[in-house]
Amino acid sequence: MKSKKLINHKKKKEGIHLIEEAVKALKNSYAPYSRFKVGSALRTKSGRIFSGCNVENASYGGTVCAERVAIFNAVSSGETDFEAIAIAVEGSEPAPPCGLCLQVMAEFCDDLPVYLISTNNKKVVKTSLGKLLPERFKKSCLPQGTRFKVKG
Repeated sequence: MKSKKLINHKKKKEGIHLIEEAVKALKNSYAPYSRFKVGSALRTKSGRIFSGCNVENASYGGTVCAERVAIFNAVSSGETDFEAIAIAVEGSEPAPPCGLCLQVMAEFCDDLPVYLISTNNKKVVKTSLGKLLPERFKKSCLPQGTRFKVKG
């Protein structure tokens, strides 16, 4: 008798909900220069979902990606333990996060499930932070003398 792979229906439902939230966030994207709209939704281990969209600026350096907006929303609400992130783009193919967003994710997670979504053809790719950024810059890379000692 062949064994069947068990499907965790709760996790599947949570993944679908996270994807829907990222697609919703995409609608708030402010991308008048690149016209590359991105929405993101981040689920924390406590079950809360934080969304974000990209916000462009005429001085391009002021632009903030959707992934970092979602992460910063979570952190500013006291959440730093992340469970999964979904990133939706208006395009024919899903797009991975930029290097800066991956590095920000790596600040808080050793690994993280990442759902990449293209809304034009409704394609979803599930990957992970570990696959997208296998070698990352970590706190341990900093020389001892550059770390601040926090008094608490």
